[in-house]
Amino acid sequence: MGTVETVPNFIDGRFETPSAGERLPVHNPATGELLAQTPLSTVSEVDRAVQAARSALPGWRRLPPGERIQYLFKLKARLEERLEDLCRAITLENGKTLEESKGEMRRAIENVEVACGIPSLMQGDVLEDIAPGIDELMIRQPVGVCAVIVPFNFPGMIAFWYVPYALACGNTVLVKPSERVPTTLGKVFEIFAEVGFPKGVLNLVNGAKDTVNAILDHPGISAVSFVGSSAVARHVYARGAQSGKRVQASGGAKNPVIVLPDADMEGAVNVLADSAFGCAGQRCLAASLAVTVGDAKRPFVDAIAAAAGKRVVGFGLDPGVQMGPVITPASRERVEGLIAKGISQGASAVVDGRGAKVAGYPKGNFVGPTVLADVQPGTEVARTEIFGPVLSVMHLDSVEQAIAYVNGGEYGNMACIFTSSGPSARRFRYECEVGNVGINVGIAAPMAFFPFSGWRGSFFGDLHGQGKHAVEFFTQTKVVVERWPKEWSRKF
Repeated sequence: MGTVETVPNFIDGRFETPSAGERLPVHNPATGELLAQTPLSTVSEVDRAVQAARSALPGWRRLPPGERIQYLFKLKARLEERLEDLCRAITLENGKTLEESKGEMRRAIENVEVACGIPSLMQGDVLEDIAPGIDELMIRQPVGVCAVIVPFNFPGMIAFWYVPYALACGNTVLVKPSERVPTTLGKVFEIFAEVGFPKGVLNLVNGAKDTVNAILDHPGISAVSFVGSSAVARHVYARGAQSGKRVQASGGAKNPVIVLPDADMEGAVNVLADSAFGCAGQRCLAASLAVTVGDAKRPFVDAIAAAAGKRVVGFGLDPGVQMGPVITPASRERVEGLIAKGISQGASAVVDGRGAKVAGYPKGNFVGPTVLADVQPGTEVARTEIFGPVLSVMHLDSVEQAIAYVNGGEYGNMACIFTSSGPSARRFRYECEVGNVGINVGIAAPMAFFPFSGWRGSFFGDLHGQGKHAVEFFTQTKVVVERWPKEWSRKF
């Protein structure tokens, strides 16, 4: 490991590699190749980054919004120029296919574009004459230093749910990548440096759990944005709030998808195969549980099994590959263990992806697409976020039962329905207690100008990432009540 590059931090406008401390290996999940090392930054390194951000805050805040977004316009252009390089980095360290990586970075760039509208999005309100001669204003001001802690499954995109908005609103930022996939954001910070943001405005600190806790405890950080598992999201929310921070913490999901007998079955299966098996199931909006209603059961199970069996698994840079590996050997073991548990609890493996082998890549963390039929409510695979290419199929008798099942779950990230019935779709949209609803779509992923919503155990906080929610999160409101008596004005 001594000859492998250690991913640097970026503090106060300068790349630097910690001279001491533990490193974690970063492996290509398809080939097993050692790509880099992640330094586990210390509390003192977090503090230096925060101090740099605090020092840069007054100057950046005073820059007019119209001038701040000029940096974002330059950033968008540089991201477009470096797109292929960034997408290749995502595939190498995360495992998803190159096309999936391109889709990820497209969503990242969309958020930069939306944040460029901050001169309009950040405007406040004014009401004259709330009383004779008295006016009242509500203005938005930046909250301060903002930390962004991102997960492994979208190495490039998720940071952009937050960073462009925080910057456009006049905040300074500290980013902590996932220790599993640090190289993509390392390249992004090279682009930040090329764009020429003032030093200290953007900072990158690598690390793991101890680094996260140092961020949560630091008194100089005003707001924290996080995406990860629900258990860690709850920890981040509680510890950050205890330290007086504003926190938005997105957690896990189960994402049930309801298939009614009147659905366009061919279209539903094609969409759901992409949703369940795309990115090897490692995304918070993956369809992981299909609920068939009435006569939809048999045709859906047969069709989704056929689609799963045809999916090409392999290294994401190879042509024709439709699905890559899961992130680590431990993840592969966990997913295969849950498949086995599902079978032991009565499910039938219509398609079993355990023990998948890909020629030429014996060290890859491959799990093939898996379909578990006859899954029963209350079993482990019915309620657990597997985070792998596994679609469980459950059968219920009515739309009413399906909605009740959706609302009875631990999570509330996404639910979808496939139907040609307008009344059924509207009822589902109206009654489902989830943050993102899909009607005849398999991934209800909001565009950048809408918030990425989540309810119940899928989100801890009030304001989500993206769009207007992001602007509200990264600003605090100040109300000004003004009166200018005539006798005062004559004195000046």
